[in-house]
Amino acid sequence: MAEIVLIHGIAQEQEGPASLEARWLPAIADGIFAAGHPELSDRIWPDRSPRDINVGMAAYGDLFLDPGAQGSDEDLDDLDPSALALAQALATEWLNRAADRGEPADRDTAVRELGYLDPGHEEMGMKEEAARAVLHAVTRLSWFAIGGMALAERFVNKSLRQVTRYLTDPGLHTEIQNRVLAQIGPETKIIIGHSLGSVIAYEIAATHLHTPLPLLLTLGSPLGLRSVIYDRLNPQPPVYPNQVRRWVNIADRNDLVAAEPNLTPLFSASRPSDAVLESGWTVDNGAKPHEAEYYLRKKQVGGPIAEALEV
Repeated sequence: MAEIVLIHGIAQEQEGPASLEARWLPAIADGIFAAGHPELSDRIWPDRSPRDINVGMAAYGDLFLDPGAQGSDEDLDDLDPSALALAQALATEWLNRAADRGEPADRDTAVRELGYLDPGHEEMGMKEEAARAVLHAVTRLSWFAIGGMALAERFVNKSLRQVTRYLTDPGLHTEIQNRVLAQIGPETKIIIGHSLGSVIAYEIAATHLHTPLPLLLTLGSPLGLRSVIYDRLNPQPPVYPNQVRRWVNIADRNDLVAAEPNLTPLFSASRPSDAVLESGWTVDNGAKPHEAEYYLRKKQVGGPIAEALEV
């Protein structure tokens, strides 16, 4: 069992726990150092001595590689109608966020492409075509297309497929959660979830914890997507995880996945009087607003981790 449990996000199907830890741990150490805790930073990622803080990565990306359970990870054609509708809704939310707060070019693209959702198109029998257009439109946002248009389409499709399958495939949902639970014990002080991992972390914290958890840390989280994610969470209606003493939600304003930074109105139900939820636009990740390591290197992340470890 680990003192710090890490839960990665989407598009990590080619990575295992060791390779993911090798990327995340030095970034966590950087964040702790930036927050003014150099000695504790060395205990996470030491130069010369063995690490004495037990950290466990709950890796689940390989579950999306089973060719017998799904189609190509680079298209959405084999999703059933309900799963496809969820993918389309998520893509529409990303476009809406880009229209609201994206870079100028992305705002123009998003506003133009959202026109395909005009009810007039549906009346003309173009609903399916319009929905497909939304899925393709997301790949034209520069936010996704840093590595080129072809890479953007593959990344978007993988993201939509993996989020959708986690929320709609009970067997996969259970297997992913079991991998996380295998890392958690009474000694666990911190659970960190990035992107889809934040959704998994929340559900674990809200439904499976039996001992107090000093810190739940969610990074680049889509938990605030009301109609797409929030209304499908377990439990329903969503509540504050009663074993969590402190929940810190970190978001970059340009991170389209972190759709709603202020989770307080959505997750305050049943919050214990001694528990705290801190949530808002808090970091600037530059050119890679959704990158896990960019989040982890920030003092706003390292500070709460250091404080929880020193309890």
